[in-house]
Amino acid sequence: MKSRHPLLDQQVDLEVSGKALPITGKLVEVGQDIVVLHNGKQFYYVPLIHVQQLRKSFNEPSGSEMPEMPFEPFNEPISYRKTLMNAKGMFSEIYISGNQSIHGYLTTVMNDFFVFYSPVYHTVIVSLHHLKYLVPYNPNVTPYTLTSEQFPLKPSPITLARTLDQQLRKLIGEFIVLDLGENPNKIGVLKNVDQSIIELATASGASVLLHFDHVKTVHIP
Repeated sequence: MKSRHPLLDQQVDLEVSGKALPITGKLVEVGQDIVVLHNGKQFYYVPLIHVQQLRKSFNEPSGSEMPEMPFEPFNEPISYRKTLMNAKGMFSEIYISGNQSIHGYLTTVMNDFFVFYSPVYHTVIVSLHHLKYLVPYNPNVTPYTLTSEQFPLKPSPITLARTLDQQLRKLIGEFIVLDLGENPNKIGVLKNVDQSIIELATASGASVLLHFDHVKTVHIP
């Protein structure tokens, strides 16, 4: 029988890779590869690979009553992949890195990436290895209060491959943006994918080489 996590149902501080401040909330679920916190307003689904530190919090817990979890019943084990599959079509916030979150809808889950549709970036390919957390919203909430007519959920305009490596190869010759354009050297025409090295031609025409493992997101503007 699996032992109970010592911090389950307690108020905790969770430090996530790349995020300056910890997430504080009640630890409500611990899976093999994911943990779930409730901060008094929202549920945070955090892949274990990005949990830097988890400790008991001395902050006062929220007095509000915790709602039912949006996905799994409490008697079923949770997993990272199952969470993503259950989140399809649900308005969510995802955090990848830096100080930017993306709001929109998860549409497709492939072997090592998923597709996220956003009002700002449209179709975004997100590496499974780089998602820091997912926050599902209440079913009656929409991105930026947009109506379904203003922001229709569209199928991906690109043909999807099973893996991120194969997907990038399909995009050779396309103008792409990597990692939401946080760095101008990650915006340009994809010239080649050779084993683990990606070659981009930037605005000046210069060639930039990037390592595949560090690609967090890809989108075509």
